Amino acid sequence: MSFYGWPISQCQSLLTSNPLLFQLQSGIRALDIRLSIKDGRLISFHGIYPQRSPFTSILDTLCQFLTADEGSSECIVVSIKQEDTASPLFTSLVHSEIAASPGGDDIWYTESNRIPTLGEVRGKCVLVSRFGELGGEALGIHPDRWPDSQKDGFEWNCGETLVRVSDWYAIPSFLNIPEKVAHAASILLPLHPPTSPAAPSQNQNTLSITFFSASSIPLALPPMIARGFGWPKWGLGVSGVNERVGRWLLSTFAGDAPNPDARSISRFFNLNTANPKKAQTIRKKGAIDEPRIRGWVYMDFYEDPVESGVIPLLVECNFRGRKLGEEGWI
Repeated sequence: MSFYGWPISQCQSLLTSNPLLFQLQSGIRALDIRLSIKDGRLISFHGIYPQRSPFTSILDTLCQFLTADEGSSECIVVSIKQEDTASPLFTSLVHSEIAASPGGDDIWYTESNRIPTLGEVRGKCVLVSRFGELGGEALGIHPDRWPDSQKDGFEWNCGETLVRVSDWYAIPSFLNIPEKVAHAASILLPLHPPTSPAAPSQNQNTLSITFFSASSIPLALPPMIARGFGWPKWGLGVSGVNERVGRWLLSTFAGDAPNPDARSISRFFNLNTANPKKAQTIRKKGAIDEPRIRGWVYMDFYEDPVESGVIPLLVECNFRGRKLGEEGWI
């Protein structure tokens, strides 16, 4: 919902009169909604910049999509973060405005401390609450911590599921784009072998949440990081995050991407354009056979680059590396 405040706060393009519905119709199924209290109601904000859409309008659009034929079998992950000063009123307003919206509580999954199966939440919004508690109990999937811009990511347990998060957003400059993409991409791949003390076995359920977005002033503004700048194909400019992610996904589908660790992926992103022959050697040495890329992905200006959109490639990840008995259709 960050459509205003270019070039600092704007992170998506205002493509239609109802850009949220357009996103949903384009295949987006995970939303990062930031809200603040204004005149006793919730309104979308990004940082200190108002984004003009009241929460009630967002709720109307979500219900409109989920009750239409195209969305009745879908689910939407809705992460809500409080963007202003912490206040108990915020949680109460989220609860009351959802209850009063079209569809009300019936189209929301708000059970705490458990990741649902897809079959449980078709036709529903799955709430991730990055804000306080209501009556001493968290509302929806509720992280127990969220370190600010931790480069190596962090983990937390939601019931029986290990949740892995990459949200390193305060990168120093556009020169760190390859490193940023490497960290964000590697967390989407399976733990192999499980190296985290929080992951006792490979059989534990895991959920990866990654942010390809980044922002810092003045050398890493959102449009610059997502889209890049100049003419990188001719060596005059820098390729943005979105193009690099698309290239990585295509290479992974073809079995040409490096092994799933941040260092080898970083070398791939650095060398793929700078030295094609050397990059090809790395890809051949470290190729993985069956890509299994899973998780919730958040990215700025998701429709760019237009000529090679990333969203269809991310959707395709749902059907790659599936194993009988591990992932069902229900």
